Amino acid sequence: MTTSTDETAGVVAALQAPAGAVARPADPPAPPPAGRRRGEPGGAIISATDRRRPMVRRGQTVLNATLLALLLIIGLGPLLWLVKSGITPTQDTLRRPMALWPHGVAWSNLSTAWTTMDLGRSMANTVAIAAGSWLAQLVVAATGGYVLSVLRPRYAPLLTSAVLATLLVPTVVLLVPLYLTVLNPPLIHHSLINSFWALWIPSAANAFNVVLVKRFFDGLPREIFEAAEVDGAGPFRLFWSIVIPMSRPILGVVSVFAIIAAWKDFLWPLLVLPDPAKQPLSVRLPILAGSVDLGVLLAALLISTIAPIVLFLLVQRLFLRGAGLGGALKG
Repeated sequence: MTTSTDETAGVVAALQAPAGAVARPADPPAPPPAGRRRGEPGGAIISATDRRRPMVRRGQTVLNATLLALLLIIGLGPLLWLVKSGITPTQDTLRRPMALWPHGVAWSNLSTAWTTMDLGRSMANTVAIAAGSWLAQLVVAATGGYVLSVLRPRYAPLLTSAVLATLLVPTVVLLVPLYLTVLNPPLIHHSLINSFWALWIPSAANAFNVVLVKRFFDGLPREIFEAAEVDGAGPFRLFWSIVIPMSRPILGVVSVFAIIAAWKDFLWPLLVLPDPAKQPLSVRLPILAGSVDLGVLLAALLISTIAPIVLFLLVQRLFLRGAGLGGALKG
């Protein structure tokens, strides 16, 4: 009876409301509590209440420390072993590979490796190859990404599809046609064999870097580009003064990829640089591995890894920097 009376009162109130009046919607339901209980869908593995318990906190600390130690061992273990073995006598490395210098340190391995294996010339060749490859890839990736993402001509989707399609082609399949092209390049008809150009030019055609830079350019604010065009900036000024300062993080990533790829490349330099005087470290060290002492070889490998490590330490902030827009927004 009470329910019937309430419904009748609601109908009468609705009939007595003025014409044109809009009924006020019902109040939304109260939001659920901020935290979730353990066991509910989407809840944390360890609730806030359990985390306050001393046993749970100690167990979580031990677990985190164990995982961190395992990551350090897996990541730094081989590098630390190389540092140790590079200055260890060969017999000690063969008999007790994990021992810390049981019969002293052999610093002479470093000087012997540098002189007998002619690491100075190979290092200079590697630096020259890496610098040229870095510049070629950076120019092609930045300009290609700028055209496909910012300028956006009518045929940009077709070009983007063609660039993505090249990622599906295995690199080994391209070795023979690429070698024939380098052997007799069109237009110039002069062989590039035993020339660093045989490494610099093919390295520029890196579709992965172009796609990577394009995706970064797609996320840049278009309002800045439109404001620059209103102020009279042309395509080149827009690229050099606006896009490049905003793209320092992604250009740093591309630089690291390009230098490391050129530093460790083996097969292609072996094919196009048969002259030992022009071969990089990645080619000379495997060739000389069978004719030198093990301790000297490990010392040479240690020397060859110094440059990539120093490069990473210098540019690691580019991966974490979040102020990529600062250079373009000032002034």
